Amino acid sequence: MTDKTGGAAFPIPATELHGTHTGMSLRDYLAAKAMQGILANPGQLDNVNDEAAKWVARDAYTMADAMLKARG
Repeated sequence: MTDKTGGAAFPIPATELHGTHTGMSLRDYLAAKAMQGILANPGQLDNVNDEAAKWVARDAYTMADAMLKARG
């Protein structure tokens, strides 16, 4: 696992990379999944503003960090 990011979400053999970007991190992938869950609550959609967006983003990454920590 790569430090705090968890490495690549969808790793491929290094021979296929040819020096290109490896894509999103596992942390970003888990945060996106957590964000989907948070926004699945219809009550969240009633308050779409800058503060709500910051809250959703912050909490999604909090959940992603907890999932990475649980992996060990």
